[in-house]
Amino acid sequence: MTHLTKLTFKTVDRSSTRDPIIARRDKLVAGLKEQKLVHAATLKKEDHLVERDKWMQNELGERVLVKTHRRIRPWFFEQDGGWYVQCRYGARVITADGTNNAVFVKSLADVLGVLDTLLNAAAAGELDRAITQVAERKPAVKPGAAKAAAHA
Repeated sequence: MTHLTKLTFKTVDRSSTRDPIIARRDKLVAGLKEQKLVHAATLKKEDHLVERDKWMQNELGERVLVKTHRRIRPWFFEQDGGWYVQCRYGARVITADGTNNAVFVKSLADVLGVLDTLLNAAAAGELDRAITQVAERKPAVKPGAAKAAAHA
């Protein structure tokens, strides 16, 4: 025990809570960086694939870890003689300016500039309010449930 006498002991609770706004911002920034890779693959007329691990059963019934590829879907699409770029948080589209949900550009090459601008805005915290609005879950109310609750 003579070795331990040299150390200073203290009881501490480790705080693992993270600011949810920062976590959401980081998630969006990661998604936008991945979309830049999707754009680069689209310019080469390829799909952007990400390798992931998946548990499956083999012929003997044993669970084995298998590497599979998952295609990342682009947040931009061609329509009306140009390209629309949407910023997404998960499966939901963000209204970055408060009313509109897409940015229109003339060519596929211009999409990269929009993605860079959205990435810089997200990193600076300019999209925090839009992310919060989209990320908050709204309670699902069944049709007629409000009437039933009012009469009860």
